[in-house]
Amino acid sequence: MNTKSYESLPPRPAAFLGLGVMGHPMAGHLARAGHRVTVYNRTAAKAAAWAGEYGGATAATPREAAQGADLVCACVGNDDDLRAVALGPDGAFAGMPRGAVFVDHTTASAEVARELYAAAKERGLHFVDAPVSGGQAGAVNGVLTVMCGGDAEPFERVKPVLGAYARAVTLVGTSGAGQLAKMVNQTAIAGLLQGLAEAIAFGQKAGLDMKLVLEVIGKGAAQSWQMDNRGGTMIENRFDFGFAVDWMRKDLGLVLEEGRRLGARLPVTALVDQFYADVQAAGGNRLDTSSLIKRLR
Repeated sequence: MNTKSYESLPPRPAAFLGLGVMGHPMAGHLARAGHRVTVYNRTAAKAAAWAGEYGGATAATPREAAQGADLVCACVGNDDDLRAVALGPDGAFAGMPRGAVFVDHTTASAEVARELYAAAKERGLHFVDAPVSGGQAGAVNGVLTVMCGGDAEPFERVKPVLGAYARAVTLVGTSGAGQLAKMVNQTAIAGLLQGLAEAIAFGQKAGLDMKLVLEVIGKGAAQSWQMDNRGGTMIENRFDFGFAVDWMRKDLGLVLEEGRRLGARLPVTALVDQFYADVQAAGGNRLDTSSLIKRLR
């Protein structure tokens, strides 16, 4: 049961674009915190279901959702989806009042963040790239970590509102820095998961009681969120939950593309990306990212 408590803030007119496994609960937290939320989703039935659950309003286009909103949040699939909800005659930018802030929670490229930051500025708007970490459970429980790129003044303005679904909201740099920080996050997770998969598979081959072993080493230097939250389910061969392999490959593609642009060496990340491709080829597209261990069994 969700026991999220909310900071007492004046109600604000807000819009939320994209009601997937992350966006649906995030928009719900905004509504439960007392804000006047209008939602848009490409599949209108999902928007109607959200409104039925939380009592907010729905709109037929991002532009209509954004009209009168001083905060517009988005959580969609990729760069092109983000451009589609932000730009054009039916995009949110066309409906937002001057001075309003667009906060993008999509895991996208730093390039599109900078592009939309510039486009927003031309219209007298603000754009903050704000990808999140914490997965579906973090969204449902309102304890996401949000890493932001953009200007300080609009960030400070929206930070308390984003606290409705986050436990940490941090400005890490200028436009695009939020997306770059998310790439750092995904790179670290990919390496941790592969290491954990190999460790568990090795221990099982050796005939160890791996639940006991993880309990022991989880009190030492090997401890990590992935070990605490995915070690047991990897041992049990359960992967029908959490962050899907397809999503991780999209994210690692962004990392590798940015790495090539920067001249950054990412040999382990490239290797783990190919391991995830093996999981996809075996039909594991929607399995949790901890399914890397399936390759080793």
